[in-house]
Amino acid sequence: MSSMTEASFAAPDASSRSRYNLLLLCVAGLGGLLYGVDVGIIGGALPYLQATSHFDAGQLSTIVAAVLLGSVISTIFAGLFADWLGRKPMMVLSGLVFVVSIPLIALSHSYEALLTGRLLQGISGGFIGVLVPLYLAECLVSNTRGKGTGVFQWLLTFGIMAAALIGMYYSYQVQAAAATGNAQDLFNVQNGAWRHIFWLSLPPGILFAVGSLFVAESPRWLYRRGKRDKALAALLRSRSTEAAYLELAEMAAVATQPDAVKKASGSLLRRKYVVPFVLACVILACNTATGINSIIGYNTSILLQSGLSDVGAHWGYVLFTAVNFMLTIVGMMFVDRLGRRVLLVVGTCGVMVSLIVTALLFRQTERNTLEVGNAVQTLVTQGDDLTMKFDSSEAAKLLSASGYNDDGGLAAHASLAVIYSYGGFTGATTYVRSDDPAALPIHITRQDSIPANAVEAFFKNPFADLNAARTAPLHIERARIGMIPQAAHGWLVALALFAFIAFYAAGPGVCVWLALSELMPTRIRSVGMSVALVLNQLVSTTLAVVFLPIVSKYGYAKMFYLFAGFTLVYLITAALFLPETKGKTLEEVEQYFEGHGWAAPASTTE
Repeated sequence: MSSMTEASFAAPDASSRSRYNLLLLCVAGLGGLLYGVDVGIIGGALPYLQATSHFDAGQLSTIVAAVLLGSVISTIFAGLFADWLGRKPMMVLSGLVFVVSIPLIALSHSYEALLTGRLLQGISGGFIGVLVPLYLAECLVSNTRGKGTGVFQWLLTFGIMAAALIGMYYSYQVQAAAATGNAQDLFNVQNGAWRHIFWLSLPPGILFAVGSLFVAESPRWLYRRGKRDKALAALLRSRSTEAAYLELAEMAAVATQPDAVKKASGSLLRRKYVVPFVLACVILACNTATGINSIIGYNTSILLQSGLSDVGAHWGYVLFTAVNFMLTIVGMMFVDRLGRRVLLVVGTCGVMVSLIVTALLFRQTERNTLEVGNAVQTLVTQGDDLTMKFDSSEAAKLLSASGYNDDGGLAAHASLAVIYSYGGFTGATTYVRSDDPAALPIHITRQDSIPANAVEAFFKNPFADLNAARTAPLHIERARIGMIPQAAHGWLVALALFAFIAFYAAGPGVCVWLALSELMPTRIRSVGMSVALVLNQLVSTTLAVVFLPIVSKYGYAKMFYLFAGFTLVYLITAALFLPETKGKTLEEVEQYFEGHGWAAPASTTE
């Protein structure tokens, strides 16, 4: 215990505290911005990467999912590193990892280099996803914690919107290049577009790494390390003297409880830890299972398939991200007034209805698709490869060979997806449109389709024979042709997705980070958040990997129905099991799960 007097630890004046709190919010916002860039940047870059890379659907899905996989890797260790090195050094490190990832991606000329860069970007995002909400929960006062953590989500949505605006800018350049009819010029513009999109995300990473150097270490981390004086000094930078000493006393009270001094090895087995830990895990998993990351990452492709043009789909994505950005502000305004549970219940209800409406809209068009798999099978070469330029002429040939009469002009406005296999390894192409002159040919090869080694083969299909697949013929499992809907249908889908993101942003988007950081007790907060986020990222990675193959095989309608089912579980969890934590200190939340109920609120001057 320090021998210094209370007067030695007087709080700075109100103006200094306000400036420091603003700095905290700016750094947190930059962290959210980077996390948003991690999630959203691929949405604008994906069409141009797809057009210039010759990657198949599986490789493209892996590149999209690489950020999520990297997040899983870093999230596993984020809590341990945060406890070992401290919250502040790890925030600096996460910013530096992001900075390194950008040139690796933007300068890449191979699948391996691009995948490595995306993994590093995901590793940075995984660290940020744990560290920034953890840091804010431990540093902000209880009555502003919701709004403060909301800034992280708000700037996260701004990062997604900025990525969309950048993608919109380059879509006009691509459209102008396509109008010239020069294939090489179009390729050069598309190739440069996705690289420039990634380059423009570099400055926020630098600012976050630098800004993290100027904030104080978490007072709760300092206290647990026995640095009481430094913990008090850190509290006083953002609180009044009375509030700082009261919060320090609460830390001491929790630390001196009989079970609080037991070894941490059994901490996850006691009720006060198990209940909030499981609750946080379920909320996080369900939050991702709403499809939010997949809908953001594949938004442009979804809108293209719904009937919008390339420019229309990019504008739809821009509006989607703008709704996300604006409604996050609404969530920030009400999270400390109405509470976390109210926003979650209302938000998940709206999300579920929006997903069902989107599924119904896609079902109207997808139920009329035609099977042309046998006709496509005849185009497979003796080398068991397939290369096909899908335009209106080729569409007409496939329809005729399959016995369909094209009286309605389907061939001129058709979409095609091919599901294929080599032995036990199945793949799927992305949808291509016969009315898109810039679309690359469908290109299926054994080299791109089967795993390179036994480890990769195990994760792709543990029951398949890799050796047999290396000589197995290319088999077309299914090939589905459908009419591209009218633009009006595309905008109806866009409106349903706008409603989806509006309800998500105002409810789960703001509250999920609070639930994660507020529910976890102090002793297991960093490690518990890491474990919960690992489960969350595993769900997110799985959905990202299977999204395109499932959509290619079964259609968008079934995918959105699946998301709606997961959201129903989310709604039930939030309505029946989540306690309201607004205005409560972290120590009060911990006492609640101990079974003591809510303590009477203390009156303090912040």
